[in-house]
Amino acid sequence: MKVTAVQTFVCDVFRTNWVFVKVLTDDGLHGVGECTLEMRDLTVAQAAQELERYVVGRDPHDIEAFWHDAYRDAYWRGGAVLMSALAGVEMALWDIKGKALGAPVWQLLGGKVRDAIPCYANGWFAPAKTPAEFAEKAKQTVAAGFGGLKWDPFGSAYMQITRQELRQALACIEAVVEAVGQDIDVLIEGHGRFDVPTAVRIGTALEDYDIFWFEEPIPPDNKEGLAEVKRRVRVPIAAGERLFSRWDYREFFRLGCADFAQPDVSHAGGILEVRKIAAMAECHHIPVCPHNPSGPVANAATLQLAACTPNFAFLETMSTDVPWRKDVTDEHIVFQDGKMKIPDKPGLGVDINEDAIAEHPYQPHDLRHYTGKLTDIRPPKACSYFHSD
Repeated sequence: MKVTAVQTFVCDVFRTNWVFVKVLTDDGLHGVGECTLEMRDLTVAQAAQELERYVVGRDPHDIEAFWHDAYRDAYWRGGAVLMSALAGVEMALWDIKGKALGAPVWQLLGGKVRDAIPCYANGWFAPAKTPAEFAEKAKQTVAAGFGGLKWDPFGSAYMQITRQELRQALACIEAVVEAVGQDIDVLIEGHGRFDVPTAVRIGTALEDYDIFWFEEPIPPDNKEGLAEVKRRVRVPIAAGERLFSRWDYREFFRLGCADFAQPDVSHAGGILEVRKIAAMAECHHIPVCPHNPSGPVANAATLQLAACTPNFAFLETMSTDVPWRKDVTDEHIVFQDGKMKIPDKPGLGVDINEDAIAEHPYQPHDLRHYTGKLTDIRPPKACSYFHSD
């Protein structure tokens, strides 16, 4: 079996565009991957397409050899675009391998250590603006079965935060905690917003709420600063979604940057690279909780990792999505008792619908984080995409 082509597909999904990869072979098997990269959708699609010349004519089973050669010959190693493009193609090769061997990817990586993974909700808050609105949305999400809620309560703040902005953020957190009770995990997102003293100030204030973690308190390009924040606050720190390889993570672990590591399978080089990062984390007794806010193929790949990775602890899950999510792939996500079940279909267990994707062509979307529109993450008709069995 040889690879014959690489195709890419871009699908508008309101807040971003999903970028899918399809790898074709000469015996009719194909695999799918995802390299969604917010605000660089067309760039990463082109980068994935350019990897075609590295994989066409090769045996799709030789995933490590392809990855090594493509990474080596990029010369400008690492970074979000290259590593996301590599991830999309690499996922598709694993999908082919699993289909050819009649096994889910997790079986090829050593077998299952669990049948389901606990999930926390993201996107649940749209379009809440006031503490009362957040509290009501929180109660609805917990009623749907989620045991954890993550959101960014910091408005449009950047680097510093005013006393009024901080009071507003804490009022929002307090309202949610009171609404859902002490048994629900509360995860506070920072989106890399703050400088070190501001992050420490906020982290100290968060101690009153017994939060599960404070995520990305400072920008991702300062690992030493992140380690300093972790040393100076008593709330757990999560980070790593904007680190793109095991080499980025080497310093992350050496410096003691966080309590939870968050590599993203669609940005950090793909399934095997995240598995290697998870093994590094395991050596430091650090759980991995992958960043996973993207589309259905990335979610499917992340579930493969959840199945076979011992220190995989918590799965980020978008609680609702655009109504056409159910049309652009054939995913079947089973969510019960706060956990997502591990699928057992060959490969990644999901395929794309090219015609449905074409009905939602690329649309440019700008970053919302510093404009005061952060909660406008879902359209008015957003809906659940889960199944109960």
